[in-house]
Amino acid sequence: MGKIICVTDNAAATGSRLKTEHGVAFWITTDSGNVLFDTGASAEALAANLDQLGLPIAEIDAMAFSHSHYDHTGGIEAILSEKAGIPIYANADIFRPKYSKHDGNYDASGFARQQDDYTRRAEWHMNDAPTEIVDDLWTTGRIVEREFPEGRSAGHFIRMEGDFVPDPYLDDMSLVLKTAQGLVLICGCCHAGILNTLAHVRSHFEGEIVSVIGGIHLMVAEKPMIDKVINTLREIAPNARYWLNHCTGNDAQKAFAAAFGDQAHHFKAGESILF
Repeated sequence: MGKIICVTDNAAATGSRLKTEHGVAFWITTDSGNVLFDTGASAEALAANLDQLGLPIAEIDAMAFSHSHYDHTGGIEAILSEKAGIPIYANADIFRPKYSKHDGNYDASGFARQQDDYTRRAEWHMNDAPTEIVDDLWTTGRIVEREFPEGRSAGHFIRMEGDFVPDPYLDDMSLVLKTAQGLVLICGCCHAGILNTLAHVRSHFEGEIVSVIGGIHLMVAEKPMIDKVINTLREIAPNARYWLNHCTGNDAQKAFAAAFGDQAHHFKAGESILF
């Protein structure tokens, strides 16, 4: 059995009192343990929402990060302050400093603290190969082959030899949950590109993709790209369901709803999916 609860998103379930923010966090329950995937943008929102949802931090067995941008890592202190030594899974490039360009300035946009501060307080597993976190829940590892467009934002940069260069998003990864029905792809932001990620999953894991969950970063994609993603999914995952989050973008959310009907949803904070 697997259950995925959206803890943080930019929208919340109707009638809930959950905090909303630009960021995502998912609680994944399996028969072998509970994994928190990403932490949203703030410790305040994460801690409040976990409390509201009755999800004790003490019961988190491991964490994983899709990448290092603040809207996915900003809530980490809510966990480390209560559960030092927790296993954390990420790609090897996770601690490379990130920057966002605004009004000509390059502002830090990754982890709030230095690498040493985090590595001494948790058990980090930074591996570019697919890695099993708990039984049947895997990281994708690094998405190496990128034939299709990535989920890019023009303002994302890293520094190389003193110069600011476009972020290659080498730290980007997703998770794969193996269920009796097939594979569930759980994305954080999918900066590596949803089509590249799908191709990677199909080449590394056996089984049909039965669901895609999370942010797939089509917020700046034009209609031809959105249509290409939808048509590819119709071909390779004709029976899949889609539970999409903040960086998917409004236009893509509407296009998925039009293409897949009640198989496509905005996965809001407080909502859950059972496999």
